[in-house]
Amino acid sequence: MKKSSSLHQIPESKAFKCGDVFVLFGELFGRGYATGLLDEARNAGMKIVGITVGRRGEDNSLRPLNDEEVAAAEEHLGGKVINIPLMAGFDLDAPEGGPTPTDLLAKMTIGSWESDKLDWDYVAQCRDIAAERFTGALTEVMGVVDGMISEGQNVFFAHTMAGGIPKAKVFLVLANRIYKGTGARHMSSQALIDSDLGKLILQNFDAVSADTFGHLIDFSSAIRERVEASGGQVRYIAYGYHGTEILIDGKYRWQTYTNYTQGYAKMRLEGIAERAWADGIKASVYNCPEIRTNSSDVFTGIELPLIPLLLALKKEGGKEWAQQQWQACQALLVDDVTINDIIEKISAMQASDVMIPFYNFSAWPMPNSQAQADLTIGTSHEIAQMHRDSNALISDHLSKLVVEATGQLIFRSSSAPSGPIQWLNHDIVARQLNATHDAGASEAP
Repeated sequence: MKKSSSLHQIPESKAFKCGDVFVLFGELFGRGYATGLLDEARNAGMKIVGITVGRRGEDNSLRPLNDEEVAAAEEHLGGKVINIPLMAGFDLDAPEGGPTPTDLLAKMTIGSWESDKLDWDYVAQCRDIAAERFTGALTEVMGVVDGMISEGQNVFFAHTMAGGIPKAKVFLVLANRIYKGTGARHMSSQALIDSDLGKLILQNFDAVSADTFGHLIDFSSAIRERVEASGGQVRYIAYGYHGTEILIDGKYRWQTYTNYTQGYAKMRLEGIAERAWADGIKASVYNCPEIRTNSSDVFTGIELPLIPLLLALKKEGGKEWAQQQWQACQALLVDDVTINDIIEKISAMQASDVMIPFYNFSAWPMPNSQAQADLTIGTSHEIAQMHRDSNALISDHLSKLVVEATGQLIFRSSSAPSGPIQWLNHDIVARQLNATHDAGASEAP
């Protein structure tokens, strides 16, 4: 696909008000983009509704949360959790008495996985069983949600489901080599994608990260029609990743992490939003900047494009607060290293002849290479060692800022969305942060 539009102006529209309904379509776990969006919904006084993926028992059976788990989930969410399991993906589903796809993968070894073949007709059976399970539960969930929406209330559906990595020992070994391995430990991401193991993983990524968005839109149609018939508004958003424009040599340029295997599912997610938009449904995928999350930490080096956000804060009119962010990040480094040293190291990596071919938007997501992996992962390790504490990194600090800004931008932009796909690049993220915090400083006594 060609680049879609990027958000360049801070949105001012506010369609959502106190008493409207915010539905988080994905369980809230740890770090992640959704926390920023939830903060905005809470600040607006919206009624917060969440779901659960449920929990798997030792026998692999899927169950609802128990009372203690519900209480913890609702406290964390700050709203009501609908306790009907909506576990996505088919890796743990199978015909009665048959092996699950994860069981099939368990037979693969580090020496056999490239040549091991799967029975795709059987995998399709597992996939159909999982889809029926998921949509059946979703029908129940949407019935509960419908009963929580009164006349005159607008509804905001936020899709946050992502992932889908099967718990197979062989893949854990391969992932460490693909995303963290250098030198002799490096492995080609294309080798994985070309294998039956890789093909199954890609299908499960699609089922979790993309197809669930389509199911959400389809199975909430009765809610949408009822709300819109009475003059209300319904919005759908999903979180994408398709690279980010950051400051490189003084200009905003698109770059990406390589190899982002889930990228295929993220493009499928974009396609679902485009089809919904063509049908008059306001569904948008927001491609957000790289941050560190519990899931993204597997990709060593994905945090590097975060650091030039400091440059964007200055370029986009940052004042005292922006300078404070530089100082806060500087304080995390050892005594003989400066922020500029870090930025120069990242700039040198980006300008390398090794990396330039990978900043090709039309070829995304590209497979990794030995030289690219060595440079990206090596740079990540070098910069991590320049910090005082490996548990307090510049990328952690800046991730929180990106989560804050993207939450504000998505919430406000969704009031009057301009299209099915939007990039939130470093320019608008920095502008939003500066506007928020400079305004807060000017209002202080």
